[in-house]
Amino acid sequence: MGGCGGQIPGDADRIDAKLVSELKPGDAQVVAQSVNAFGFDLFHEVADGKQNTITSPLSVSVLLAMVLAGADRDTATRMAKVLHLDERRDVRVGALLRSLADTDEVKLSIADALWADPGAPLEKDYEDFVRRTFGATVDQAGLGDPGIVKTVDQWASKNTGGRIDKIAGDLGLPDPSATLVLLNAVYFLGKWKTTFDDGMTRPEPFAGASGNVPTMHLSEKTLGYAQLDGYRMLRLPYGEHGRYGVEILLPDEGNTLPGMLKGLDAAGWRAAVGKLSEQPIDEVALPRFELRWSGELMDALTALGLPTSGFTSMSKANPSLATVVHKTYIKVDEKGTEAAAVTGGVMATAGRVGGTSFLVDRPFAFTISDQRTGAILFLGAVTDPS
Repeated sequence: MGGCGGQIPGDADRIDAKLVSELKPGDAQVVAQSVNAFGFDLFHEVADGKQNTITSPLSVSVLLAMVLAGADRDTATRMAKVLHLDERRDVRVGALLRSLADTDEVKLSIADALWADPGAPLEKDYEDFVRRTFGATVDQAGLGDPGIVKTVDQWASKNTGGRIDKIAGDLGLPDPSATLVLLNAVYFLGKWKTTFDDGMTRPEPFAGASGNVPTMHLSEKTLGYAQLDGYRMLRLPYGEHGRYGVEILLPDEGNTLPGMLKGLDAAGWRAAVGKLSEQPIDEVALPRFELRWSGELMDALTALGLPTSGFTSMSKANPSLATVVHKTYIKVDEKGTEAAAVTGGVMATAGRVGGTSFLVDRPFAFTISDQRTGAILFLGAVTDPS
């Protein structure tokens, strides 16, 4: 496990504390459910269960919530519906970010940044809102200048511990038609509550893999477990109290990962987590893996109904949402889990758009979530851990 998480800054301490303190108890949990609902909607658009797919519902939701804050009437209504949010400028998102970062059991950093082209300045009330609610940094930069590539890539690398060090090229930068670049980064580093013994890791078969894969083992532990309809769920906690944990969703024999995912949504996931109970588990076998994923999300987002124009509330230049790119990284080993995500968006002018055993030996899905708010930080499907 990398130890770089301690140097990753995060923006939660810049979120307006007064604004968050005025919210009602439970607001963070409510908006977490919105993040999860959108996360599963998006996952169904980009994942078919036949290849590795790693997403961060939190990262994409926060990026698009910043875009939503600059949307005009009809655009705002349609965007809010896609994101499962109630309004254009939902300050509860800030409450969620502060709540998630309020932990010393894992290292969790959430950061946001905007760069506006000097020729298309942001509306002051929009700029103030993203600063106060998301803790975002807002700067001016020539988005058509080659120097923007280094600026954006260095920010991504700094806020993911070097795990995701390039995104500017994926966003099409430099671009003289771009008016605004928005970035969100999420970095997670958690140590297992009970670590796996390195000496117990050995190569074992995994259905669909090209060969045996390194597989970690735990014996005779009490863990959160549930048998659901067509699959089983096991929760492996991080830290002393286990506020954060990874939920492994393993299809039953005879079921497939695509079949399981097809019937799974945020409500079903939440109900499954609610059925977890502490049970003695004779053996856990989990592949050790390190994976990267990237995707251009515009086709998926437009399929969900996300509008791309109508943003005069953001800037008088009335830009359109031209590109949304998502890049993720995850490493699971004997000590714990390291995961990172960067989501980037570009606004541009009109020119651009047995006892019991739990042996994970076949394709599976996973989430990394927070018990306090119920928010899903990462959601993925693993078909080949090699």
